[in-house]
Amino acid sequence: DEQLYSQGHERLEGEFCPICTLPIPLRLDEHSALNICCMKRVCRGCDLAARKRGMEDCPFCRSPRPAGDADELAMIQARVAKKDPVAINLLGQKYIFGELGLQK
Repeated sequence: DEQLYSQGHERLEGEFCPICTLPIPLRLDEHSALNICCMKRVCRGCDLAARKRGMEDCPFCRSPRPAGDADELAMIQARVAKKDPVAINLLGQKYIFGELGLQK
């Protein structure tokens, strides 16, 4: 019975922090941040630790964070050009909700 009930409860790859490799608690949007530059979801703990060390850039790829909507859109479009499925999905969401100055 234990073997039967323990099957099918594996977490997806994107639900683990790429820095500390710990699972991010559910309600991912509350416990982590999606970095637009590399499309990696980093837990709040690793993000806070990086900021306490004085690192204001992305804690995963160390790219500067976007300064505004135009920079954020350019970073997303650059990842879309590289055929990143997370970026393609995010760009679609930005179009659907009319964010970053995109037409709904």
